[in-house]
Amino acid sequence: MKSGVHGSFLFDFHSWLPKIALVIASTENFQVSFPAIRGVQAGREYYVAMCPLDNVVRLIKLDSENEAIPPELRAQRVVNKSRVPAIARYMIENPESYVFSSLTVSVSRAVSFTPFSDNGHTSKLGILSVPYDATFLINDGQHRRAAIEQALVDSPDLKYETISVVIFVDRGLERSQQLFADLNRYVVRPTPSLSILYDQRDPMAQLALEVADAVTVFKGMTEKAKATISNRSTKLFTLSSIFNANCELLGKTKGKKVTDREKSLAISYWNEVARHIPEWQLAAQKKVAPSELRRDYVHAHGIALRALGRAGLDLICQAPTAWKKSLARLKNLDWSRSNARIWEGRAMIAGKISKAHNNIVLTCNLIKQTVGLPLNPSEELVEVESAKGRKT
Repeated sequence: MKSGVHGSFLFDFHSWLPKIALVIASTENFQVSFPAIRGVQAGREYYVAMCPLDNVVRLIKLDSENEAIPPELRAQRVVNKSRVPAIARYMIENPESYVFSSLTVSVSRAVSFTPFSDNGHTSKLGILSVPYDATFLINDGQHRRAAIEQALVDSPDLKYETISVVIFVDRGLERSQQLFADLNRYVVRPTPSLSILYDQRDPMAQLALEVADAVTVFKGMTEKAKATISNRSTKLFTLSSIFNANCELLGKTKGKKVTDREKSLAISYWNEVARHIPEWQLAAQKKVAPSELRRDYVHAHGIALRALGRAGLDLICQAPTAWKKSLARLKNLDWSRSNARIWEGRAMIAGKISKAHNNIVLTCNLIKQTVGLPLNPSEELVEVESAKGRKT
């Protein structure tokens, strides 16, 4: 790591950072000490420290470990234990590229900060001392903290790595609860399409991008950032819809490896499907607005892509050399939303497109019947239950 330079300020981080693991474990004067940076928010001091991962586990306890505590007496949500293994696995499987944002904690006792100098930039750098019996209560990042503990069991060498910890001085449960609420107040998850677009690790995400750029009716017609498509948009499908459709087609889930053969098959399949849906071709040729297709046709929605992918999996398995010929029968399917006799209760509920699982299955069933495929027992059961619902 190079020395940090800012204006006339020069500070040797080489001599500072290695002390973290040594100083943090000391108990001189019954205190735990951190090299830290001091800042001010809302008129109050707070601190940022680099903490070795094993000390994170030792010092920072999870408020939610005892599920018997009523929610009103907590400062955090209960840890969703099902999330932890995936986060830990992410660390272990990506030792050279994983990244974690800061943990945020509240310290239950008064702290002291000794700056390296009395003025200038180094007055903001120093040693933060915390009473040894203080409680470190986590306000944000509890699943990361739990995952770190699990990852250290399988990969002990991770203990030498660090994570930044933002430290506030706690002023009681009410303040800690407010910290949690404020930290999560404006958190917005990225859209599924944007997550897929930026995911360099997931082979299925990369396949979705390749399909979007290689299939004629998808190229330039795929919304790669937003979750929905506005009426004024020139896009026809979202990247997340193509991702989900590929998962159905290949019988795979997020993160699974994709072979070159599967990649070629996916591109070939969607190009062949497009040949038998003339409205898609008209949209790609700018002869009809995508908004008109979404208004008038079922095939212009994500449910159709998923159903086509689902049907394609069975079609290719059952007719590996004749599936292209079978797809030609798609021309016989009336995709018009106005044809309520076909689509109401199948792809639509009360005239609106439904993305529910049963509706995907029911739409797939119709596609399979159109191309000459038999339904499997579970699909037949969904058909029977759906027919009962329409009669009542």
